[in-house]
Amino acid sequence: MDYIRDEHRVHLIVYHLVWTPRRRKPVLIGAVRDDCETLIRAKCDEKGWHIIELAIQPDHIHLFVRVYPTTSASEVVQQCKGVTSRGMRQKHPHLKKLPSLWTGSYFASTAGNVSGEIIQKYIEAQKGI
Repeated sequence: MDYIRDEHRVHLIVYHLVWTPRRRKPVLIGAVRDDCETLIRAKCDEKGWHIIELAIQPDHIHLFVRVYPTTSASEVVQQCKGVTSRGMRQKHPHLKKLPSLWTGSYFASTAGNVSGEIIQKYIEAQKGI
C-alpha cells in the first residue's frame, strides 16, 4: 500500500474491523448479505473510505478499510452499523424480531506497511542519534 499525500499530511491509516449481529444470529445470508454489502460499500464510497477487503459471514463481518487521519475506527463502525441496520430492517422485516440488528461491541485493529516490531526498532534507533 502506498502512502497518501495531501495538502499537509502523508498518511496510511488502515483498520481491520469486525462486528456481529445481536446474539450472533446467522442472519447475514442470501439477499440480506447482498444488501448488507451494497450498503457498506455505498457508505464507504460516500465517506471517501477505500475498502481493501470486505467479507460477510453468516454471523459476522470483516471490513479492511483505508481511511483519512481524521477518521476513527469507531466512526467507521458506527456509520456502517447505522446504515445497514436501518436499511436492512426496512427491507427485510424478519430482522425486526431482533431487539437491534448489531451488538454494541466490535473489534478494531490497525494495520499498515510495517509491523509494530519494525516501528519499535526504528524509534529505539532514533534515541541514539
